[in-house]
Amino acid sequence: MISKYSNQKNKINEEEIKEAAEEIKNGNLVLFPTETVYGIGANALNAEAVKKVFIAKNRAPDNPLIVHVCSIEMVEKIVQEITPLEKKLMEKFWPGPLTIIFNRKSEKIIPNVVTANLDTVGIRMPSNKIAKKLIQEAGVPIAAPSANISGKPSGTKVEDIIEELDGKVQYILDGGVTDIGLESTVIKIDNGVIDILRPGKVTKEELQEVANQVEIDLHVLGKVEKNEKVASPGMKYRHYAPNTKCMMVYSNNEEDMINKINEITLDMQNENKKVLVLGREKHINSYIVKNKWNMGGELEEVAKNIFTLLRKVDKEKVDLVIIEGVGENGLGLAITNRLIRACAYNYIIV
Repeated sequence: MISKYSNQKNKINEEEIKEAAEEIKNGNLVLFPTETVYGIGANALNAEAVKKVFIAKNRAPDNPLIVHVCSIEMVEKIVQEITPLEKKLMEKFWPGPLTIIFNRKSEKIIPNVVTANLDTVGIRMPSNKIAKKLIQEAGVPIAAPSANISGKPSGTKVEDIIEELDGKVQYILDGGVTDIGLESTVIKIDNGVIDILRPGKVTKEELQEVANQVEIDLHVLGKVEKNEKVASPGMKYRHYAPNTKCMMVYSNNEEDMINKINEITLDMQNENKKVLVLGREKHINSYIVKNKWNMGGELEEVAKNIFTLLRKVDKEKVDLVIIEGVGENGLGLAITNRLIRACAYNYIIV
């Protein structure tokens, strides 16, 4: 089966979005853009439809999905309550790249398959016009993980993901390159404290403007044990990763970091091994290897580029990809979180 394809390129074609919404209503899957990454969406209220998402992605059933909504009324129908702090966060960051973990209603309007049998559900309201219109036309919340085969880098443009997902969904809405390039920030609130479960575009510093106490979950930069349950997707399994072995190298001292990357490169070359370096624009000419790719200048540019670059590295047929770390300040925390998982925790701090 070939998916029906609509080339929107960030323009709203009412009829095509209505066609895609009908697929959602009929229990089928739609690939669609958000401002973060592309998603594979199903009717979040239909357990059988959501099961198709896990099959299409080859996703583990204990990895919960995020539910996308277009109105506060949708949220109120599926959660127990919205606290004053959650309301403040929704007012400041919705629509946008922030997912809030709520307690779902006891009657479980949202089925267990969406939440990995947890009593909580992650919800966000996307700002992308195509995504919002799709949810509005479908008239139901849409459960949608990132558009990729599980473990692989997320899709930030249709060209990167169409080969692996064509035929696994009924409709593809092409909205061009996504604005942000990293999945949403996921938070959970406990006794007035915001816990960042997965960092994203909304940073700790921005969250502190709403609540004084903001903590970063230990699993953001650490491993999750096999039997541990997680409330946020993207935390438990090897994720965002190419097949090629990757290593991240970082130091607060830029010269030390560059020297370490060049040292590893030289050692590999002495063993007749091929190396590819992904580095920031300001450092790229300092690396001795010929095969080196520019990740971008500012962190926003790096975030937008990193998944596309990770998807390309396997074609280079190298023995090691060395990725320059970006630190943990601001958006750097989210990028670092993705990189250490892409490297399967193979990293060096100099």
